[in-house]
Amino acid sequence: MSCACWFACKQNAPAPSAPTETTVFHDTVFLQEYHEGYPTPASVGEVRSLVVDDKANVWIATPAGVFVKKNNAMTWEAALPAAEQGPAFSVAIDQDSAVWMSTWKAVFRMKHDVVSKREGATPPLSVLCPAKEGMYAAGPRGVWLFKGEGCEKKNYAVARSIRDVASDGDGGLWLATDVGLYHAGQDSTQHFVDTTDVLSAYIRGVGLANGGQVWAGGLGGVTVLQNGKKVRTLEPDEGIPSINVNAVRRSPSGVMWIGTDMGVVRYAQDRSHSLRFSRRWLVDDKVNAVAFDADGNAWLGTPKGVSAIKRKPMTLASKEQYFYDVLMRRHIREPWIAGQCRLLQEGDTTRWKPEDDDNDGEYTSNYLAMESFRYAATKSEDAKEKARKAFRFLKLLQEVTETDGFFARTIVPSEWTFYHDGNRTYTDRERADEEVKEPRYKPVEIRWHKSRDGQWMWKGDTSSDEICGHMFGYFIYYDLVADETEKKEIRAHVSKIVSHLMAHHFTLTDIDGQPTRWGVWSPDRLNRDPEWTPDRSLNSMEVLSFLKFAHYITGEEKFQQEYLRLIQTEGYLDNMANIPHQNPAWFIYFDVILSAYQYPILLKTETDPKLKKFYENHIDQWLERRKGDHNPLINFIYAYARQQKKELQPSVAFLTDTPLDLVDWSIDHTKREDVRVVHTPVLGEVQVDALPPASIRATVRWDKNPWGINAGDHFMEREPVFWLLPYWMGRYLGMIQEPAK
Repeated sequence: MSCACWFACKQNAPAPSAPTETTVFHDTVFLQEYHEGYPTPASVGEVRSLVVDDKANVWIATPAGVFVKKNNAMTWEAALPAAEQGPAFSVAIDQDSAVWMSTWKAVFRMKHDVVSKREGATPPLSVLCPAKEGMYAAGPRGVWLFKGEGCEKKNYAVARSIRDVASDGDGGLWLATDVGLYHAGQDSTQHFVDTTDVLSAYIRGVGLANGGQVWAGGLGGVTVLQNGKKVRTLEPDEGIPSINVNAVRRSPSGVMWIGTDMGVVRYAQDRSHSLRFSRRWLVDDKVNAVAFDADGNAWLGTPKGVSAIKRKPMTLASKEQYFYDVLMRRHIREPWIAGQCRLLQEGDTTRWKPEDDDNDGEYTSNYLAMESFRYAATKSEDAKEKARKAFRFLKLLQEVTETDGFFARTIVPSEWTFYHDGNRTYTDRERADEEVKEPRYKPVEIRWHKSRDGQWMWKGDTSSDEICGHMFGYFIYYDLVADETEKKEIRAHVSKIVSHLMAHHFTLTDIDGQPTRWGVWSPDRLNRDPEWTPDRSLNSMEVLSFLKFAHYITGEEKFQQEYLRLIQTEGYLDNMANIPHQNPAWFIYFDVILSAYQYPILLKTETDPKLKKFYENHIDQWLERRKGDHNPLINFIYAYARQQKKELQPSVAFLTDTPLDLVDWSIDHTKREDVRVVHTPVLGEVQVDALPPASIRATVRWDKNPWGINAGDHFMEREPVFWLLPYWMGRYLGMIQEPAK
């Protein structure tokens, strides 16, 4: 089995008992899967059958006829003259590399671009099946064997509703029909598999696995037979995403590919399995047909065209180069903002334009941290210069507001004609409606402001998420990259922001003189206003971190005094201690990451033994609760803050399994039958009961619940910092080694 199939299938394998903790991963070559889609025109109809010839041309049978996509072409052309086109049912390749086609009218054979009609079989023929003895053609009127120039009718007393045929390699056939599974021997003897030995009599696909097992798929799932008797079934509990199975094929590496109404699932010989579905992997989730080319790549026929799931050798280091190139080409906008981009056509990354986001500041702070770790691991001057550019942008977010420390969410060039959340007015009715829904709601009418120099529009009402992300980025940059001149800049900048919070009763106060909607850390709100109870625990942790960081880099006692006052007088450490015990209705997954941003600051700057021990215990409990997320950012932040290397295996698994496609495709797990949709009190969020592997998860932003359901935006590509940041953290920590030269 290929390494790609091994890795993909291993994702869903049961965890071994008492695994050995490893702390170093030696980067080696693996096969990275990726998708290429080849849609068919609506007039062609669904792909019923497909095959790939020895020249890598792809042939499909459809309701409109037989079509071919030549190697390296993107479009389809008719394979038969117009008079011969019409409903086509099957295509196949014989031992001489000739292409066979069965249609409503006849059976055709093409060799060296010459098409000949084969006489002797009575159309329509629904299935073609190559075998060492020749080419079988089966349909409602019988089964025939084309051998050399002749054609022999087989006297098989089988149902006429033949949906698939597989050669047993010994002159016999397995036939899947609407009324059950048959085996016809070389001597024309027949055996009807007892319907009690299959999940249902309605069988759509049949294939032979290594070891002679027969896999029969149809309504209900897949039945695995040995010597004509059931030995195993594959149903949703064993990973079948839909009980409607349409195709069964064995890959050259021995992995069984099962096409269903909800994607294709692959089973390895060790019984592990992996799923591919959604537009990230398929032009349509219903997989009618499966074929393989000479390189072992899979080609999948669907109602909307053909998908190829291909493989190429990569290391984590070469994957980093790929993602970094995408980041630089499409996801850095002036004056050095790392963010998403808007595609001009669905899924097409060749035409795009930059786009603003509420959290541009936070995500660029992640980028700042990433470049800082890259510099610390490699001493690259390029990384250092780009980190400096990111810091200057974040600093500009404060400078552009011309305030005592308030900073903007993001900025866009003033000539932009569109940006999100444009300025608006609220009627009294709207204000009343919003206030009833959420008494804390702040109706901001002027959200965008023009800078004094007229160059930028800047966005206010900055959230707590933003300042948390900023401080994380500043801390990493300060400790790992900045020279003394830059450290002085960071000290002044951080001091200005934290002093602003203190001057405004621990709120982030906008230019309207009022706190922003989410920028509140005040004891009067957190401890004494019931509406702020849900934010009490985490916000207490956040502001302690801000104060500690400011004191750490400036040495100014005012920050330390406020830090201790909030702990000793206002009980902020007790509030923080309650994070694991707060009401689950107040939990949102982003809180996990907001905590993650604070831990390095608190653990690396606190010198009081009791307080440091408290923070160590807090992060230990946090990691224990989050292990099941298999989140490399969580795991590496823990290793960095706690100086203990843990959870390397799931982190590397995520980095390896992450797809190259960064388009924000919808990933709707609610349609799958192999997982349960559960409603947990995570702000009413719907999620699934099994963590999806990275390959079938929404394009990652760490503020999104990895267990959740994603609606997606097919006109958006996300920035790959989510992958690059943990990768470079792993490299800096020595947990991920460079590939051998």
